[in-house]
Amino acid sequence: MKLRLLLVVLLLANAGYFLWARGDLAGFGLAPAGLNEREPQRLARQIRPEWLQIRNDAKPAGPAPTPTPAPAAAAPAPSP
Repeated sequence: MKLRLLLVVLLLANAGYFLWARGDLAGFGLAPAGLNEREPQRLARQIRPEWLQIRNDAKPAGPAPTPTPAPAAAAPAPSP
């Protein structure tokens, strides 16, 4: 009987945590801190967003340049 009660308590605790983490309990005032950090608040906290520039530095598509082989080290001459 004690194990069955423990199992039910653990299942309810897991279900409660799942609902809390998803934000389903926010109507009851129980919401994780990250849930309040959605886009409108985060955008309002940005510093100088007008400085953001989107650049297209993509190189033209084409065959990749082949690397030039490094010169082989000169082998020492055999001694007579």
